[in-house]
Amino acid sequence: MLTVWEMHPCDIVELATLNPMAKRKSQLLEILYSSGPVAAVMQAAAKHRDRGLASELRYPFLAIVGQAEMKIALILALVNRAIGGVLLVGARGTAKTTAVRGLLDLMPVVERSTCEYGCEPEDIYNYGIDAVCKDCAQKFGMGDSLTRPELMRLVELPLNARLEDVVGGINERVALEQNRVELERGLLSQADQNVLYIDEVNLLDDLIIDAILDAAAQGQYTVRRGPLAATYRSRLTLIGSMNPEEGNLRPQIQDRFGLRVLVRGIQDPAERLEIYRRSTAYQNKPFKFVLDWTTETEAAAEEIAEARKRLAKVIFGNGVQAKGLRWIEKLKIDSHRAELTLFEAGRAHAAIDNRLEVTLDDLRAVAPMALRQRQTEFSEKFFADQQEADDHIQKVIRQQPRQRRTKKSTSTGQTPSTDGRTPPVEAPTRTKRRSQKKQTESEV
Repeated sequence: MLTVWEMHPCDIVELATLNPMAKRKSQLLEILYSSGPVAAVMQAAAKHRDRGLASELRYPFLAIVGQAEMKIALILALVNRAIGGVLLVGARGTAKTTAVRGLLDLMPVVERSTCEYGCEPEDIYNYGIDAVCKDCAQKFGMGDSLTRPELMRLVELPLNARLEDVVGGINERVALEQNRVELERGLLSQADQNVLYIDEVNLLDDLIIDAILDAAAQGQYTVRRGPLAATYRSRLTLIGSMNPEEGNLRPQIQDRFGLRVLVRGIQDPAERLEIYRRSTAYQNKPFKFVLDWTTETEAAAEEIAEARKRLAKVIFGNGVQAKGLRWIEKLKIDSHRAELTLFEAGRAHAAIDNRLEVTLDDLRAVAPMALRQRQTEFSEKFFADQQEADDHIQKVIRQQPRQRRTKKSTSTGQTPSTDGRTPPVEAPTRTKRRSQKKQTESEV
């Protein structure tokens, strides 16, 4: 059995807490139980005991060497949620996941509802006071705020997630313990006004990814379980990553992502050496490495927050949108998400550059990411074949029917031909010969 001198100070405090009325034989325990400064120090040590949890140090986003297109796309997605998210396509070991997790240090502040029902001031402005609960209506009437400022979070979707985990469903614990049915929020609802990251998105079940993409596009979704139904907000920024060696995404799913970034390994030997040096420095002294990039990280986070405020005032210059539409027409892209992504990404690019007008340079900077992988040979050939079939159908249905000409008798009892010549005399049939013979006999 351990003596008092061999025990950890935190264990001593816990032991005394379990049995405070025990007889104290040790002078040390008397000191520890006193109300002096020593007791305060020991209680603080017990409160902050090391529980073996890892620190939340992340590799700084701006410390990633190269990969400019990937970093620009992720920052634009933070500035403007209307872009429709980002899909990172690249081989393993190219810092895709590292970059996404590094966004946590650049997350802006958003206004989040303090009500369990998610009531927000916009509900009152758009639908009236009856659109919020009674408590929030009373708070709004008294001038109290219905929201509080809070940093955006990163919600990661595990590969083994079920559909009920994603959209929500019946709380199984409440059903078993309390014998009642209650709907539980899913990851999509928790990702509202946050970033939802799906690693290896091409390996996710199609049913789940369809539900996520629909909810992200609409900004809300409804869960129905028997007689229960609930509508949740899902105003999220969607980021997915995949390795093309493990399989491709369906074209319909791939089209739902706004920006597509091809992440390749860096070829410059000097930059690859710099990657090794920074990675080694981070592993050996992570606190020092993160501290060295604190100034740049804080400056970038402030610029992103200012760009989000500036975004609503950004407009397009003369002829910029028409030029972008001509690009889409020449590329023979059918999806209308092309211009939506192109124009919204251009607005975000101008906002992050501290400007209120979108220029052609902004569209040129984001066009490769917005228009990449949107046209396929299969769809082009398919629609060409269908157009040929439609042209043949139109040709048939527009053909005018031939008009029948009325027969006009001549003086000889013969109908003239269409070319003006007298048609040949028809040979008399047997019936005609009999009628002519009877007519002759009657005359005689």
